[in-house]
Formats: sequence, structure tokens, C-alpha cells
Amino acid sequence: MFKLETILLAKEKFYGLAIPYDQSLISKAKKLKGRWNPELKLWLFPFTPKLKEDLTKVFDTSHSELNTPVKFKSKSNLPKEYLEQLERRRYSPNTIQTYLSLFEQFLNHFPETPPEKLSDKEVMTFQTYLVKEKKVSTSSQNQYINAIKFYFEKVLGRERGYYHIERPIKEFKLPKVLTEKEVAAIFNSVHNLKHKAMLLLVYSSGLRAGELINLKITDIDSEQMRVFIRGGKGKKDRVTILSQKALDVLREYFKKYRPKAYLFEGLHGGKYSASSLRKVFLTSLYDAGIRKKVTLHSLRHSFATHLLESGVDLRYIQELLGHSSSKTTEIYTHITHKGWEKIASPLDKLNI
Repeated sequence: MFKLETILLAKEKFYGLAIPYDQSLISKAKKLKGRWNPELKLWLFPFTPKLKEDLTKVFDTSHSELNTPVKFKSKSNLPKEYLEQLERRRYSPNTIQTYLSLFEQFLNHFPETPPEKLSDKEVMTFQTYLVKEKKVSTSSQNQYINAIKFYFEKVLGRERGYYHIERPIKEFKLPKVLTEKEVAAIFNSVHNLKHKAMLLLVYSSGLRAGELINLKITDIDSEQMRVFIRGGKGKKDRVTILSQKALDVLREYFKKYRPKAYLFEGLHGGKYSASSLRKVFLTSLYDAGIRKKVTLHSLRHSFATHLLESGVDLRYIQELLGHSSSKTTEIYTHITHKGWEKIASPLDKLNI
């Protein structure tokens, strides 16, 4: 018999279930919209009466309400102050999970040394291990560094620059984008009204996955054709554009599905899951016959690139995307090929 717990994660309730590593059981968990949480070591399910009933039937569960719901269960070797400081500073659940995992790996690399005794020497040794043995990417290496810096500076109170870390040079990689023809093919391959509405809104307004699933019904301003993003990346609010074509589909969707709080809700209520949204995109990509290695985020990149190609000023695109720095937005200038058709290769001028 499995024990079903009530978990409070970032002020949202879930059912938590510890399931042995068995493919048949895992498959059942996935069918019930479960997702694995590596920090809690539990499968999390939407907190609804209907799902509680289904879980009880499928897994033969006993239900145990926790007197004190937990947010995260940090490992024994992690200083409790580290987690407390992350939560106190209101870091997002995803960032907290990432920092806990990365910092734990750093501590495990020096099991005989108390965390507060670790210094610049250990950090440099660990970086060498990450680069030469683990072969992590530069972006991952930066995340490790930030997790370690957080402990030294925010928990122990050391001054910035107390230790010297040579941060890796970030690789310059261009975002992967889709052509306008490919984007149209994706939308035309989607026949589920809710799925179509979600993908249209991601592309037409340049949204991140998390921003879309957090939209409330009141965030759509059809009068002024605007979409309000509340607490986007970096906890920033912003306003972006609303497409008339997207609005038409949204109205059809709303009449059929009648969401209650979030604009897009899951089967058992509550906001739609980001993982399901990404699966919707990948399915539509396959159905459209597009074999490019792109992700849902590529729709946001395509939004910016297509605006730039149509002559929209880069400053406006920066504002619509919610970029703090114009340098982040400028990367799209390296992608657009508008005007290339007027450029002739010097070879064509040679008399050969």
C-alpha cells in the first residue's frame, strides 16, 4: 500500500506519492498527470478530489494529511540555512531545486570538509572536475558557480570577490528559429482547439512556456489588444501584443472549455502543466512534417525574428520580450536573412 501525502510547493498543493522504480507503475503515474520531483523524491499530482479518488484506486493508497506541509526536503549534508535563505529571498521553485542539487554535488566532492571551511581552492578544484571529467557546458558551469556563490555570499555573508573564479567564456550559439511557412504548417496541423489556442498565443505574443500557463483570464485585454504578463522571468511584469487571429481562436476556446481561473487549465483543474504544453508542440511539429531540432521556445525566438524581418524596431522587440538588456535582443540580428537576396557573391563578378 502506498502512502499519499499532501505537499505544499510554492504555495500550491499537490499529492505526493513515493513510487518504486517500476516501469508499469511509472507509466500509470504519468497517465494520471504525475511528474517526478527529484528533490522531494516523490511523484507529484494535481490536488483535486477526482485525482485523489483515481490514485486511491490505481495505487491502493492510504491518505495521510501532513500537519506541517513541506516545501522542500534538503539532504542531510546541506546546511539548512542555505534552503532557508533561498526561500526567504523568494527564489522560484525551479531555481531552488537547481541550486540545492548543484550545491549538494559541490559538497559531496569534498565529503571530509565542513561546508563553512570550503574556500577558493576547493572551488577551483571542483571547476576543473566539471570541465575535464564531467564535461559540463559553460551555461551549466555558470549555474554551479552561482549556486556556490550564493552560499558563500548570502549565507556565510562573505564579501563578493572573496574568492576568485574564472568564469567560462560563454559559447555564442544562435537561437533556433522556424520560418513563417513552418510556423503556419505547425498551426494548421493542430486540430484540438485548446492546443491551437495555446500555441498561437505563445508565437503571436512571444511568450515563455511558464508565462503562458500562468496567464489568468483577466490578463487578456481584448479592447486594447494586449496581454499582461505577471511575474515573468526575473519576477518582472510586462505587456505584450495580442493578435486578432489568436483572439478569435481564444474566444472559440473560451466558449467551449469555460476555464475558471487560469486561462488554460488542466483536465482536473488548476493551471496547465508546462511539460504537457511542450508535448503538444512536439506532436504538432511531427504532424506538420518538420524534422528540425527545435523546442517550444523556438516559437518565441521566431516571434522576435519575424518582427525584426518585418521592420519592427529592436527596442520595441526588447520591450515585448521583456529583456533587461538590449544585447540579449540583438542576437536576433544575427539570425535574420532579410536583404540577403540583394547581396551577390563576389565570385559571380569574375570572368571565369
